[in-house]
Amino acid sequence: MNLKVGDIVSRRSYGGDILFKIIEINRSSQTALLKGIHVRLLADAPLDDLYTPEIKSINEKQEKYRGKTRDCVAQIFKCRSMNRKNQGRRGNEENYYEIPGKVLHLDGDQDYLNECMKIYRNLDITAEGIFIPERRQPVHIKELLKKHKPDILILTGHDAYLKGKKNYQDINNYRNSKYFVHATTIARTYEPSKDSLVIFAGACQSHYEHLLAAGANFASSPQRVLIHALDPVFIGERVAYTSFRRTINVSEVINNTISGMDGLGGIETKGTFRFGIPKSPY
Repeated sequence: MNLKVGDIVSRRSYGGDILFKIIEINRSSQTALLKGIHVRLLADAPLDDLYTPEIKSINEKQEKYRGKTRDCVAQIFKCRSMNRKNQGRRGNEENYYEIPGKVLHLDGDQDYLNECMKIYRNLDITAEGIFIPERRQPVHIKELLKKHKPDILILTGHDAYLKGKKNYQDINNYRNSKYFVHATTIARTYEPSKDSLVIFAGACQSHYEHLLAAGANFASSPQRVLIHALDPVFIGERVAYTSFRRTINVSEVINNTISGMDGLGGIETKGTFRFGIPKSPY
């Protein structure tokens, strides 16, 4: 099979469970570097372990992913409607306006970032999205925080627990966790308050404990499982649309993601949403 960069493939050794895109081929070692189409994973694989799925199979997996996304978005709007009723507005409801928290999203993958930005727009969230490879995120994070002054910071991209390693506590056994940890540490030094700057950090199989210890409010991955590309957005949305007077229900926000408790977790955190009055007629 004449595989090339950009091809969509699956791995025979894993039963074709995940769709990948080939992003690099090493002809001398006959291996390819793959990135997940729907999950934030980088993986190496021998070329002879890869195959091109049938179009029907690709379409079925794509539709399954889109269905999960639609379900999450529908649940988000349902939660918002309930929260508006519970957040105690008084007087003429039409005279109020809403100020959700502002997001700065740094992503190590341009394709994932593009998808995330679409969802932010659909969810009426002000978000600045910037493509920065994971290893460069610690270099740029402080200047970007000063420039954009977000309420919510998303640090994500690709990650993986390296094949053949046996110590899950060693940060060096992860592809990119150390960069997310370093960027989180710098961000938390810039803004120590976990309620003034809410941080989500991590990707597939990331070192969850180390990220929380570095100062993240939410992180991946408690069970070192894969997380879906849009899960950081769904975490950010709940922070953006929960009142600053309320503590976010961590179980509720995690259960409303695609990956759930195996892939994501966090600590008690206040929301960043505020009502304003009156609404200007202009």
